[in-house]
Amino acid sequence: MLRAALLMLVGMSLIPLGDSAGKALTSAGVAPVFVAWTRFALGALLLVPFLSPRHFRPAALIDPRLILRGLLLAGAIVSILTALETEPLPNVFGAFFVGPILSYVLSAWLLRERITAVRSVLLALGFLGVLLIVRPGFGMTSGIGFAALAGALYGGFLTASRWLSAAAPPRTLLLSQLVTGAVVLAPFGLATVPAPTGLVLGLVLVSAAASMTGNLLLILAYKLAPATRLAPFVYFQIFAATGFGWLFFGDLPDAVTWAGLALVSGAGLASLALRR
Repeated sequence: MLRAALLMLVGMSLIPLGDSAGKALTSAGVAPVFVAWTRFALGALLLVPFLSPRHFRPAALIDPRLILRGLLLAGAIVSILTALETEPLPNVFGAFFVGPILSYVLSAWLLRERITAVRSVLLALGFLGVLLIVRPGFGMTSGIGFAALAGALYGGFLTASRWLSAAAPPRTLLLSQLVTGAVVLAPFGLATVPAPTGLVLGLVLVSAAASMTGNLLLILAYKLAPATRLAPFVYFQIFAATGFGWLFFGDLPDAVTWAGLALVSGAGLASLALRR
């Protein structure tokens, strides 16, 4: 479990880093669908050198179950990049965190994974912390709406990742989702290609590499532990998102947001202590 937790923590840091690069691109006028398409396409190309006959099963690329899983992730990434056009990084990730709750419920319902009252309470406390960060109200913006949609799709993706963790080697699973996203988004991405400046190319590469590596670590972690046990660690993305938001965009959390972060971290640490 400790190894799975470490993989999740590193992976959950890299994914917000990729989204930070994506926000920089969309804030500069680059279409979110182009950023999403390049993330999938370049991620697949970056992964190819690390494949070998032991890690690659070609039939997985046309497995309908894995295609569905890839479509869920493609929809989540397009939605979150659309949200990042107008919303601060921490707020977007706050709304995005309906995903772990949905994953927890779906994994218990569909996969029959064991849950306990204590784990459910801790996850609920973590989600309460997220609500303090987002502070949803009747004036919800379209950006936050897209972030919540991204979270719902990502929750389905997390559950599907656990369901299909034994369907193929981890690197093949990652390649499958990258190829699916690249193929589905190609017509839209090619129609919105921006001017190829050095800054754009650099940010596109960071976005793709960080996202690909983060998702690979997530897949490896799900091979080692159930989704219901790893769900609290997904909240670590909110810390990374807050740090990157301050570092790159000057979005410094206020007192209420810090309280939410403390609640999320407290629930996560308590969950880890309970497992040990």
